Amino acid sequence: MTQILASLRYTIELGGPVVIILLLVSVVTLATILYKLWQFSTAGVGRHRALKDSVAAWDSGDRNGAITALGQSKSYLVPVIEMAFSSNPDDIKRLEAEAEVRFARLESGFRLLDSVAQLAPLLGLFGTVLGMIEAFQSLQGAGAQVDPSLLAGGIWVALLTTAVGLAVAMPTAMVLSWFESRMDAERVTAERAINTVLRPRDGRSPNATTDTAYSHA
Repeated sequence: MTQILASLRYTIELGGPVVIILLLVSVVTLATILYKLWQFSTAGVGRHRALKDSVAAWDSGDRNGAITALGQSKSYLVPVIEMAFSSNPDDIKRLEAEAEVRFARLESGFRLLDSVAQLAPLLGLFGTVLGMIEAFQSLQGAGAQVDPSLLAGGIWVALLTTAVGLAVAMPTAMVLSWFESRMDAERVTAERAINTVLRPRDGRSPNATTDTAYSHA
């Protein structure tokens, strides 16, 4: 741990303010990612087995079984499907809007991660440009007694900020891509469930037997 802290301190000293900013950004990014993972876990993202069983039972005409199975689900989409059980096909837009409200909560923070993925490399490049300017100023100050190692040393220190920027941006972009793919799958699941409930294979209107089903549940 001591060695890691020493290496971090050395990197900060070499990279200057830009590296400090990138490290602070990385801390905020890591906190956001951990929060999103916790949020996805508590919301039951990707865990819709009981909900799918409920929708399948509804589709086959087993209203009581559908309501029982839905009660066992911990999915954040349960309220939407409950609304669908007592709705008709004309209410599809309202149900989709209810689902979107829940998707929006889960997607909060995506804009921050996207900004970090795009701006961190640019911030690192900005630090490199500043470092190159300083290196060439030192070279100019040396006059006729130019030492190639002076320029080489200044260049690698300047490139350090670009490396740090990329190190922050690349994992962030990968994690954001995974989050977005999960939300795409969630939208497909919600859309399929809503349409199945509103237009079951038995051809009966969803709310035609809902009151009876709830009275027996």
